[in-house]
Amino acid sequence: MMAIGIGCKSGTKADAIIALVETALARVEGDTIAGLFTIAEKTHEAGLHEAAARLSLPLMFLPETAVKQVACKAETRSERVVQLFGVPSVAETAALAGAGDGATLILPRISEGGVTCAIAQSGGSSS
Repeated sequence: MMAIGIGCKSGTKADAIIALVETALARVEGDTIAGLFTIAEKTHEAGLHEAAARLSLPLMFLPETAVKQVACKAETRSERVVQLFGVPSVAETAALAGAGDGATLILPRISEGGVTCAIAQSGGSSS
C-alpha cells in the first residue's frame, strides 16, 4: 500500500496539487493507494479537499503526534517547515505516518508550485 503525503502553501489551488501528485505517481511502481495524507493544520485548505475529490482518493489529516513519530525517517529538511510544524518535511512525514508501521519512502519530497509531495510504501505485504 502506498500513502501520498502532501504539503502546500496556504491557498494552493487543486490543479497544482493534482499535477504534482500525478508527476509523483509516474515516478513509482504502482500499488494500491491508501489516499492523500497531510497534517491536521491543513484541514482548512480548500485546494486539498478539491484535489482529493477530483483524484477520487480519501484525504486524511494526521495529528501532530503521528507525523512527529516518523520525523527521524524523513530524508529532506526545510528549516521553515521545522519552525512552523515541528517536522523536517510535511510531505515525507505525512506519507510515512499514513503508510503505517515499518513504512519506507519510495519517493522523497518533490516540490512545484507551492506543493510538496512524497510517497511511502507500507512495511507489510501488499494487499
